[in-house]
Amino acid sequence: MTTHSKTDYAATLLRISSGVLFLAHGLLKVNVFTIAGTVGYFESLGLPGLFAYLTIAAEIGGGLALILGVAVRLVSLALIPVLLGATWVHSANGWLFSGEGGGWEFPLFWTVAQVVIALLGAGAFALRIPVLQRALGQFA
Repeated sequence: MTTHSKTDYAATLLRISSGVLFLAHGLLKVNVFTIAGTVGYFESLGLPGLFAYLTIAAEIGGGLALILGVAVRLVSLALIPVLLGATWVHSANGWLFSGEGGGWEFPLFWTVAQVVIALLGAGAFALRIPVLQRALGQFA
């Protein structure tokens, strides 16, 4: 029988809530802004259109992985560059995310949350895949 600590439950809550937010953001880019619109927006920022596809894949795939608890440490670390990019995009809009165009407070906080998830690990109720755990070691 496995016993879980309060820290395990806290890590689970942070992991799943962050995963849901990533999934929602990725699906927003697909279903509301459209893929073509997202690519156009990235290009308007001077970024390669390929970054839009990579961001969408990272947000949807990373969100699902966090929700399920698969390779959590590695996934949370891989999502940090996406969030730093979002912080950069919103940096000219001021601190508060409630401002026009959204400020940089939320993406920066979310970056810190990913660092915390990477440090805590999956917590309770994570999908354990033995082959993946052996291959990734401490990052699984």
